[in-house]
Amino acid sequence: MSKKTVEFFYDVVSPYTWFAFEVLCRYQHRWNITLKLRPFYLGAIMNDSGNRPPAMVPNKGTYMLKDVPRCAKYFDVPLKFPKNVPEMMFVKGSLSAQRFLTAVEMNKPQMLEKVSRELWMRNWSRDEDITEAKSFTEAAQNAGMSDQDIAAILPLIKDESVKNRLKATTKEAYDLGAFGSPMIVTEVDGKKEWVFGSDRFPLFAELIGEKWEGPVPGVSSKL
Repeated sequence: MSKKTVEFFYDVVSPYTWFAFEVLCRYQHRWNITLKLRPFYLGAIMNDSGNRPPAMVPNKGTYMLKDVPRCAKYFDVPLKFPKNVPEMMFVKGSLSAQRFLTAVEMNKPQMLEKVSRELWMRNWSRDEDITEAKSFTEAAQNAGMSDQDIAAILPLIKDESVKNRLKATTKEAYDLGAFGSPMIVTEVDGKKEWVFGSDRFPLFAELIGEKWEGPVPGVSSKL
């Protein structure tokens, strides 16, 4: 059977998206799939769809304080809440980070997975900045990107081609029905099908005719 392409639309500002990202990265060589990472801008998706961040709903925000650490343990992801979550998510935001990832996608796609992970590590594990040029340099270096490549890619954050690519990817996700992050898309019988979030993997596995073996395949089968 030919491999199915699985597109992962994501924004590193989202903690739940990190869980889904790591699961798909673990399964990309276990399932018969080709994983395609698609950085988009969650802020625009939320605005255009009329959605509200969970933390803006008091009861959801309280629930997340318990749920996110439980999920981190379940998915085996080293997530820790930063000191000031609202500032990180809603004041500083992720637009520059998503533009940087888009520039990496366009110029060094083989580095996209590692650089994305490093930005999540900065944002949601070490409480470090993901808005400054220095932050992107450090993340890319930690991911193994050469200084020469970093120097070439970093200025592209302000390039119109990168901005337009991010806008186009975000619009593509929105047109498919996105209202948050992540969106996991594949094609079934010639039609685009997708699931939202980090908790739909049993359903997604069935959708693509694969076996769900838990969040850490070969080690865990908690669900």
